[in-house]
Amino acid sequence: MGYGRYAGPPARADLDRMFLLDEEDLAPIERRRGEHMKLDFALQLVTIRWLGTFLEDPLDVPVEVLDFVAEQLGIADPSQVKKYTKRTKTRFDHQWEIRRVRGWKEFTEVEAEFGAWVAARSWTSGDGPKAIFTDGVGWLRERKVLLPGVTTLARLVAKIRDDTTRRLWGVLEGLLSTGQRYVLDQLLEMPAGSRTSDLERWRKGPPPRGS
Repeated sequence: MGYGRYAGPPARADLDRMFLLDEEDLAPIERRRGEHMKLDFALQLVTIRWLGTFLEDPLDVPVEVLDFVAEQLGIADPSQVKKYTKRTKTRFDHQWEIRRVRGWKEFTEVEAEFGAWVAARSWTSGDGPKAIFTDGVGWLRERKVLLPGVTTLARLVAKIRDDTTRRLWGVLEGLLSTGQRYVLDQLLEMPAGSRTSDLERWRKGPPPRGS
């Protein structure tokens, strides 16, 4: 999947796992009037469960998703869902009810907790911001948190990771003795007649390289 959008049709296993409507899903769906209203409500419900956000166009889903949901509702003609786009207010009403009955939260409500998770992940692993970002999206979806804008989330992850990395460097530096600091500093010096430091030579020279 893409961030906040369908990047293609979900695999059959994902359809069976994330798009299957249970009794708790069907209760608010059945309260809708008209098959197109039922189908749209159901599409928005499974979409937020899969993506962690609502789509600007609720009908911008792969045909496989539309058919899978329509079949569960016993709707023979899924194309009638197009009638739904005539009333924008209805779309927001459905989104509001889904958030209320299924307990979805705004990102601002968990931003501090999410930041602590990113900091802990950065402190205990060597993962880069991309890996932490990807797993962070899963963290938010599992806790029913609406995804913020992709730029907002990416910048937050990158900032916290950089801050944590600098803090880690500070801790490691504090563990060094005066003699160890002197030896490490010498690795940065360029010997007479050389164009590279020992550190650079070890990093880029032929094997075996220094660790």
